[in-house]
Amino acid sequence: MNSALRSLWDEPRPPDPPSRVWRDWALLGVLGAAVVLEGLFRPDMPWRVLSVLVVAVLVPTLLWRRTRPFPMFLASFGTTSVLMLLTGGAAPSAYALAGLLLLPYSLARWGSGREIVLGLGIVLPGTGLAVALGQKGVADAVGGLVVLFATVTLAAAVRYRARARLRELDQAKLLERERLARDLHDTVAHHVSAMAIRAQAGLAMMPSRPEAAADALRLIEAEAARALDEMRAMVRVLRRDEPADLAPNPRIADLEKLMSRARPSVDVTVAGDVDDLPPSIGSAIYRLAQESVTNARRHARHVTRIEVRVTADDTSVRLRVSDDGEPGPVRPASSSGYGLAGMIERAGLLGGTCEAGPNPGRGWTVTAVLPRGGAAA
Repeated sequence: MNSALRSLWDEPRPPDPPSRVWRDWALLGVLGAAVVLEGLFRPDMPWRVLSVLVVAVLVPTLLWRRTRPFPMFLASFGTTSVLMLLTGGAAPSAYALAGLLLLPYSLARWGSGREIVLGLGIVLPGTGLAVALGQKGVADAVGGLVVLFATVTLAAAVRYRARARLRELDQAKLLERERLARDLHDTVAHHVSAMAIRAQAGLAMMPSRPEAAADALRLIEAEAARALDEMRAMVRVLRRDEPADLAPNPRIADLEKLMSRARPSVDVTVAGDVDDLPPSIGSAIYRLAQESVTNARRHARHVTRIEVRVTADDTSVRLRVSDDGEPGPVRPASSSGYGLAGMIERAGLLGGTCEAGPNPGRGWTVTAVLPRGGAAA
């Protein structure tokens, strides 16, 4: 029990709370208009002017409910509690105050653990004091607490789900980093092996053909430069202690394997010079195309054709995978829903970008642009 309370107390705030958007201002306008109309037309509204003024003052706290949940909750609860004590429990009683239930929700959703504990620790004694002073009935107090805890429970469930999704997203990114690290590891191992073979050949030919030994040294220098470039890229990614995949890394030339005469057909076109691309870039283009084609086959409705286009110039390599599937709900990027995150992660690690979205008419398009020389060190 103590460990659970300590864990709750040490719970940090969730990262990156949403910024204020037009819906927040719309909510502010709706609640403001509601309390004005209530003040004008509700015949049994006690302390009419005071209630309208209190709601008008408290409603703007909703604008900071995500970024400063505890101060806004404290300001709202403290203001209403003080006024209830001063007015004998008769004010404020505007129906528009129901909108302030977003404040305890936001406290449980975006506040830290200690802020949640302190907030609930203020509400419970305050409610008990109001009952003890006869300013609030037991039934009203219990009903209010039930609504409050239902709101907090809902916020906690949303918070837990968001945290679980964030962990799954991080796991997808980590998995893509591992795959890229394995590809880079195999490429570096190839360069080092070539260096060792060239060195052995140079040593063997040095007594009889010194010029051949010099050529071997130049080749070793070139292979070492390539290996260093790949190593600089590899240190940017993570890798767990798993057995290395001994299969050769795929290249852009292997994109033809994605072509199929069965429905949906896959058409592959490569334009530009792709022969001297770094292995990490060629492998990434293949992986991104493979993932995109797999997603189209799994999730596109009534798709008849998938087009894969690779265009290379002096500075970058561009991949475009599109299909003619029917428009519908946003497709998941893979069966787990995090394939797109992995694709974006791989492209970003190599200094490029990856985007996906629906076409204006019908279909879906994935576009990736990678620098020709790979990510900068």
